Amino acid sequence: MSQTQAFPNATRGETRTVQIREVGPRDGFQNEPETIATPDKIRLIDALGRAGFKRIEVASFVRPDVIPQLSDGIEVLRGIDLPDDVDRMVLIPNSRGLDNALAVRDLFEEATLFVSASQTHNTKNINRSVEETMADVAVMGKRIVAEDLTLCAVIATSFGCPYEGPVPMDRVLDLAEQFAAAGATEIGFGDTTGMCNPAYSRAFFEAAIERLPGIEVTAHFHNTRGQGLANAYAALEAGCRSFESSFGELGGCPVPKGSTGNIATEDLVSMFHEMGVDTGLDLAAVIEAAREAQSTLGRKLTSHSIVAGPVTWYPAS
Repeated sequence: MSQTQAFPNATRGETRTVQIREVGPRDGFQNEPETIATPDKIRLIDALGRAGFKRIEVASFVRPDVIPQLSDGIEVLRGIDLPDDVDRMVLIPNSRGLDNALAVRDLFEEATLFVSASQTHNTKNINRSVEETMADVAVMGKRIVAEDLTLCAVIATSFGCPYEGPVPMDRVLDLAEQFAAAGATEIGFGDTTGMCNPAYSRAFFEAAIERLPGIEVTAHFHNTRGQGLANAYAALEAGCRSFESSFGELGGCPVPKGSTGNIATEDLVSMFHEMGVDTGLDLAAVIEAAREAQSTLGRKLTSHSIVAGPVTWYPAS
């Protein structure tokens, strides 16, 4: 049986291609309770670079006392050795963080700004209202674009808030339009505490793609309630072609407790490959990087592919 044999009717007569950005080195590492040594971070990121990723979220310019795990971001950026065609992405929380980032402008190509669609979550996460955050976004966006950096945006709690419950779709898409006006060329929608379901995922991404022409729309799902891959599949069927995930299923939201990790990159890649969807990634290399992370952290990670390995044959059509 051919290893490239896809599931029946999976591609509807066309080859679909998706882009997956790896966010584990930032979104994943930040939730680890034990300090990860800088050389270990560099080694793991370099392993991800060899797997074929074109974009990796490497660091964050948050205050070191807020997230000590990421306090070595500049050292990591200086130490990694990625292929020339891999963009390095950093997360920027506010104008002060942007000042610090631009002091080492040559170390990255993409900058991400973020907000929570929920007032309560935004306040608990960064101690500012949504309106205050978006006012800062308008200023930061101009500075980032002027530096010839790619401006990306992430809207957390896009699919529900653990404090406020349902978040209206129009509120999320209104924020997305504000980011686009600030210069963002990509907008990610985060299921920060795993509250989405496949039916809503499909409806949401159909609406987002229609409302944001010319913007790269990205799906960022967490697997808190076991629906992460199903939500990603629903987003794919809605037309989404950009995804974020974390090797080893690392990550989770710092607030509130109990919000488990992002969907595992290796599980997402495995699903797409079995469906005949091209990711451009070496699945075996992604799994190996996740196993390295598991060994480095000294605990069992929750990815399925770490245990099972890649599928070596696919059902015939």
